[in-house]
Amino acid sequence: MSLKRLALLTAALNVAVLAPVPAVAGTVAVPPQCSGTAPIKCSFNVAPGNYDVTVELGSTTKAANTSMSVEARRQVLNAVSTTAGQVVRTKTTVNVRSPEGQPTGQGGTGTPGLQITFSGSAPAIGSLTVTPAQAPLAVYLAGDSTTCDQFYVPYAGWGQFLPARVREGAVIANYGDSGESSGSFLSNRALFPTMKPLIKSKDLVFIQFGHNDKQTTATAFRDNLTRLVNGVRERGGVPVLVTPPVRRQFSGSKLTGTALHINGRGVDLPAVMRALGRSANVPVIDLTAKSKALVESMGPSASQALYLTKETGDNTHFSERGGAEMANLVVQGVRELNLPLTGYLR
Repeated sequence: MSLKRLALLTAALNVAVLAPVPAVAGTVAVPPQCSGTAPIKCSFNVAPGNYDVTVELGSTTKAANTSMSVEARRQVLNAVSTTAGQVVRTKTTVNVRSPEGQPTGQGGTGTPGLQITFSGSAPAIGSLTVTPAQAPLAVYLAGDSTTCDQFYVPYAGWGQFLPARVREGAVIANYGDSGESSGSFLSNRALFPTMKPLIKSKDLVFIQFGHNDKQTTATAFRDNLTRLVNGVRERGGVPVLVTPPVRRQFSGSKLTGTALHINGRGVDLPAVMRALGRSANVPVIDLTAKSKALVESMGPSASQALYLTKETGDNTHFSERGGAEMANLVVQGVRELNLPLTGYLR
């Protein structure tokens, strides 16, 4: 079958299949749906859903260093170095949504279908296939701007880096959205009302709020979280409470109460989440405590690298380094609780 006929057939099936392209002397071949050299950008006309992406990293003629991200800067594979002639085959499961970044379209809606970017110091790829995933374990993220898929550098949410820690068979679906509180996430049609019907039995839902609950009472905060927990359980899913990461606000060498999410009404929001976890038998990843230990250990000066302090004077939102560090702390919590995702961690 000709490549042209194969392309027509796979397009009709809504499945993209790319075969290796023979190399021409002096050139680097890339699959036909891809273009560019550094980075290499690929586009697939697929519907929203979950897909397995299988790719050969490396080159028959040169050393390479290749990382992979999808959609709105979601890191799914950290850089892999290969020697000349070495090819590494890897597979990962990715989530495609519309819009591809934040569910309410903040920052932009992106491009329909699946967008894949191969970066690194010297990216090189061979064959590439994209096929529908068969019932992966889904991990939904319900959160705010510290969690979400941020479109533009230098902003980063920790949810953008979690996929790189997860192997095939499990997928991260990030419904975090900038500016959301525990109440607004429940009421906005693009958020929990859209996410809830997608949850299937045993899927995980990580619930992180607090940054934008600045004037929420303890009762309202607990009630909002309880509604989210009950909604997840109605679908057969497994809710996981994640206390909010700290802000970088110091008094001397220690973080302030505001940094630790004691809000304008004097409510210790992480404490409310921990108490709900105990009373409702919900696992809790204490990202507040974990991030506090990290930020205070680095101190007022070095901890600037985790936030956008130098770039924009922002001590709440993360740099790419900060987003990756927070994702590492979430993974640490997953392992400590032995959540079902543990078996899929890289």
